[in-house]
Amino acid sequence: MSESADRPVILVVDDTPENLVVIGECLMADYQVRVANSGQRALELANTLPRPDLILLDIMMPGMDGYTVLGRLKADVNTSQIPVIFVTALGATEDEAYGLNQGAADYITKPVKPAIVKARVQTHLQLKQARDILHDKNAWLEQEVERRVEQYHKLQDVVLRALACLAEVRDNETGNHILRTQAYVRELAMEMATLPRYAEVLTAEVIDAYAKAAPLHDIGKVGIPDNILLKPGKLTPEEWVVMMTHAQIGADAIVRAIQLEPDQEALSFLHDAIDIARHHHEKWDGSGYPDHLKGEAIPLSARLMALADVFDALISKRTYKDAYSLDQAEAILLQGRGQHFDPDVVDAYLRRREAFARIAAKFAERPPEGTAGAQS
Repeated sequence: MSESADRPVILVVDDTPENLVVIGECLMADYQVRVANSGQRALELANTLPRPDLILLDIMMPGMDGYTVLGRLKADVNTSQIPVIFVTALGATEDEAYGLNQGAADYITKPVKPAIVKARVQTHLQLKQARDILHDKNAWLEQEVERRVEQYHKLQDVVLRALACLAEVRDNETGNHILRTQAYVRELAMEMATLPRYAEVLTAEVIDAYAKAAPLHDIGKVGIPDNILLKPGKLTPEEWVVMMTHAQIGADAIVRAIQLEPDQEALSFLHDAIDIARHHHEKWDGSGYPDHLKGEAIPLSARLMALADVFDALISKRTYKDAYSLDQAEAILLQGRGQHFDPDVVDAYLRRREAFARIAAKFAERPPEGTAGAQS
C-alpha cells in the first residue's frame, strides 16, 4: 500500500476554482485531497471508496447549496458520520447557528487562512478518529457480551441437564429421555402459541423458559429409596405412595435452592421448573397427584410436560414393558384426551406428530443391558 493511501481523505467542495486551489494546496502535503465544484458531484465523491474522512463544504453554490448537500449526507447511512466543516463568506451569527443545528461540525470563514484550515482539519480528524475507535470498541464489547451471555446460557443448560441426569442415572432411564422430553415440550409450546388464546402467554421467552426447565421434571427421584425406585416389578400401593412423593421432593428442592436469591426475576425459568416438577403428574380430570389439580388450574408448563413425559415413557423400552409404537402411543394419548391430558395439548401433539417422530428418532438410544427400569 502506498504512503498516500494511508493518509486521511479530505473532500473540498466549492464552485469557485480559486478556492479549490487555495484549500487543496494547503492540505495536499498531509492528506489525500478530492475536489468537487458542485453539490451533486460532492455527493458522488462522498460515496466513492474510500469515503472521505472529512468534508470542507461551501454554502453558497448554484443549484444545490451547502445546506442541501449537508442534509443529503446526513440522510445517507454511508455518509452520515462524516464530519462537515462549512467554508463560507456568510458571517452572521444566525447563519452559523443554522448550519450547526443542521449537523455541521464547524465553520471556517472566507477568505480562508491556511493555518486555520490546517488546525481545524486536524482537530476534527482527531475527534473523528477518537469516535471511530470508541465505536469499534463498543461494537467489540457488544459482541463480547453476546458471546459471554451465549456461553453462560450454554453452561446453564449443561448444568441443568447434569442435575437432571442424577435422577435419570438413579432411575436407570436412558439419558436421552431428558433431551427428548425437552424437545417435545418446545414443540408443543410452539404449536400452542399459534392459537389466539395462548399467543400472548407463550412468547418466545416463555417457551425458552419452559424448555430450559423441562429437564428438572423428575429431579425429585433422587429422594426415592432404591428398593422402590429400582424395583423391576409393579409397585405395591404403599410403595406407590412413596414414589409419588418425588414430585413434591423435586419442587421443594428447587424452592430451597432459590429462595434466598434476591433477583428472583433472573431465575424465572426455575419457577417454571418448580411448577413442572410438582405438577407434571396432575391430570386434566383432577385424578393426578400430588395436589389433585384439575383443568386449567394445572400450570400450562406442567400440562405440556405431562404429555411429553407420558409419550416418551410409552415409546421407550423398560424392563417391565416393551416400547410401544408411535401409533400405539398416539392411541393412548387420544384415549386420555380430556381425562389425563389437556385437550388443547393433545391437539397440539397431533399437529406436530411428525416433529415428535423426528425427535424420537434423533435421540433414540438403547438402555444398557441388564439394567432395571423404574415405574413411570
